[in-house]
Amino acid sequence: MTKKINLFANLKSDFASGLVVFLVALPLCLGIALASGAPLFSGIISGVVGGIVVGYLSQSHLSVSGPAAGLTAIVLTAISDLGAFDVFLLSVVLAGLIQLALGFIKAGSISNYFPTNVIEGMLAGIGVIIFLKQIPHAFGYDKDYEGDLAFLQPDGENTFSEMFQALSHIQLGSVIITLISLFILIAWPKVDFLKKIKLLPPALIAVIVSIVVNEIFIRTGSSFSIKKEHLVSLPVPTSIEEFKNIFILPDFTAIANTKVWIVAITIAVVASIETLLCIEASDRMDAQKRYTDTNVELKAQGIGNMISAMLGGLPMTSVVVRTTANNSAGAKSKMSTIIHGFFLMVSVLAIPVILNKIPLATLAAVLLLIGYKLANPKTIKHFWEKGKYQFIPFIATFLAVVFTDLLKGVALGMIISVIFVLKGNMKRAYNFRKEQYHDGDIIHIDLAQEVSFLNKAAIKTTLASIPENSKVIINASDTVYIAHDVLDLIKEFKKTRSKEENIKVKLVGFKKAYDLVNTGDEEKHVFVEHK
Repeated sequence: MTKKINLFANLKSDFASGLVVFLVALPLCLGIALASGAPLFSGIISGVVGGIVVGYLSQSHLSVSGPAAGLTAIVLTAISDLGAFDVFLLSVVLAGLIQLALGFIKAGSISNYFPTNVIEGMLAGIGVIIFLKQIPHAFGYDKDYEGDLAFLQPDGENTFSEMFQALSHIQLGSVIITLISLFILIAWPKVDFLKKIKLLPPALIAVIVSIVVNEIFIRTGSSFSIKKEHLVSLPVPTSIEEFKNIFILPDFTAIANTKVWIVAITIAVVASIETLLCIEASDRMDAQKRYTDTNVELKAQGIGNMISAMLGGLPMTSVVVRTTANNSAGAKSKMSTIIHGFFLMVSVLAIPVILNKIPLATLAAVLLLIGYKLANPKTIKHFWEKGKYQFIPFIATFLAVVFTDLLKGVALGMIISVIFVLKGNMKRAYNFRKEQYHDGDIIHIDLAQEVSFLNKAAIKTTLASIPENSKVIINASDTVYIAHDVLDLIKEFKKTRSKEENIKVKLVGFKKAYDLVNTGDEEKHVFVEHK
């Protein structure tokens, strides 16, 4: 039975964190829509639905959903291939239906198999990316869109070359705004009486001060004034007709188009994997160590994607950047996510002109601190101390996330982890030991609780290495399961090779179902003789 959550129990802290997430989400929603080749408002619609609808339906306390950088390449290609945005929206509706079905068949359970070191490597890698990607924005160089997490950028640059480009295009006004914002963000929580004002998060103060400072630059004709292209750029509807045009309906006449279904399946799979990864990451961040039902999350994401597409919005996932911002801002429950969604909806309708005065440099300062907190060197030290089997998948995931993208990085980490598991299983499925005995060597092979087909190669090698004229005890007393492949190996060894090489075999503890006769059941210390 699911414990009922009081959404209003921590309203002060959740209101403040929701406000911070809104400030971070606004440019990300716009930037991802721009990079996806979609209408700018489609990103906002996705953010609103992700906040309010998915936030309410989800059981996650910290996760924030919205348009995801990991889907931009898929969306951009799909819109081009399908020829129209409304046809693409149909794919998103179908993707939502597929996610809903995945939730009902409990596909979310696969998240339980994501190793902690891979999740932590992913988070540390994303922290480094966020930090590095915000440096150009902090200098006033905004060629790459906000929210891009890939190493190779759409503008032909990469994460590092973009930083060098920024050094040649420094906008002093943006640098001043960044430094002022960083000072406020760092100093505010250290002043006791300011820290107690929960409804005024430092990120909001930084945004207000940056708008005021830039307005002073503009009105005094200063060369430090920040131009429009370096500010938040939200479209402002000037008539009822323009407002109506924001909402685009899916074209259901394209339902028989094979390409529509291919895009739907692709979005459903990628969005679901990204969501499950983020949910695991958000549960790791949670100070109260609460766990999210990932099957409920897939259903929530599916419903969210269907509603978003019906209104003309982009596909969404649970996203790490906004989730981390939510956690860093002190969110206590999912009310924070819902509040951020309401802020997005109300502000873009009521105060778009004010929002368009926010310098991107201020938001870069907020994200710089978020990235720094995620990429904590203590995490690297922690996994280094745990040994190579923990450290290698962690550092491989970390580096691959930084130099490729999130999914490729996690895939590499998972592959390495699986290799280590297979290697470990091959060793741990049985214990092979020799003991000196007065009649000669007795070789003991003690099988573990579970012996799977993965152990076949190792056991085969062990049996092959047993010398002639030996005495062998194969003990299955502790086993719960032995794979048929391994049982066949033992049968063949006992019936054929042991006779040929005068190896005396004693089988102990094998169940009747294994169809192997235990020797020594009547005479416990008598070996099977082969003459």
